Amino acid sequence: MDAKLAGGADRARSLGLFAMVVEQGSFSAAGRALELSPSAVARAVDRIEARLGVRLLLRSTRALSLTAEGQTYLQSARRILADLDEAEQRIADQGAPRGRLRISAALSHGRLCVVPLLGEFAALYPHILIDIALTDTLVDIAAGQADVAIRFGPLADSMLTARKLGETRRVIVASPDYLARNGVPRDPEDLHAHNCLNFNFRRAEPIWPFRRDGQDFTLAVKGSIEANNGETLGQLAASGVGIARVGAFSIADEIESGRLAPILEEYNPGDVELIHAVFVGGTTIPARIRVFVDFLAARLRQGAG
Repeated sequence: MDAKLAGGADRARSLGLFAMVVEQGSFSAAGRALELSPSAVARAVDRIEARLGVRLLLRSTRALSLTAEGQTYLQSARRILADLDEAEQRIADQGAPRGRLRISAALSHGRLCVVPLLGEFAALYPHILIDIALTDTLVDIAAGQADVAIRFGPLADSMLTARKLGETRRVIVASPDYLARNGVPRDPEDLHAHNCLNFNFRRAEPIWPFRRDGQDFTLAVKGSIEANNGETLGQLAASGVGIARVGAFSIADEIESGRLAPILEEYNPGDVELIHAVFVGGTTIPARIRVFVDFLAARLRQGAG
């Protein structure tokens, strides 16, 4: 082996050994973790200190403590080791995508549309550990809170990459029982006399869009209950509580079974929400993220509602 390469490998091993000593708190504990004798670990640290010409560790009969130089060396060692791990992960990803994949999805869409696909994805990519969180709270992808987030509606300007996964229609629905008791709205303005169930997001005003004779307009509505996801609003509407305007994907089964009926469809303005996968892009995107986004785009396009 070339002398420079051998020297680089030795230094990488020395960095890992030193970090392990500090993590374990003693030569003997580090030796057990590395399958070395305590004396071999101590000699290795002595060699590092001799090469650098400074004391890195203060030794006592009870404990080891870092000098100021040792603290600086440890921080550099951890950074270099993390960079090596990342580089090796990228190379390994080219063969078989692997590693933890953190996914953030909305409650209803995640439960109904994303979670049912995860078994197939796990079978295709057994080396990827899927870590999914269902929440309607927006996570900060750039800050590392998730690798991929599935978002609905307009996207805020950012440095993130967005991949369109599909779209879903918005539909106004009520149960046959509710309509029998309260009458069927024939015009949008009839909704003023009805209990209209709404989202409680700060960004979601209780204003519903319509189109009449080619002209778009909005109508303010009000009701007795607000919720943070369309599945809940659809469930309330199916129970006869009121009228809801939700994504078609969240109530497809209820419409098919007759528990919910679309209303005012002739005034629907082509009301759709785009669905995107959002992630940190660039030339170094890990393969586990790339294959998951490709998989979602293919599967959700097949079952778009």
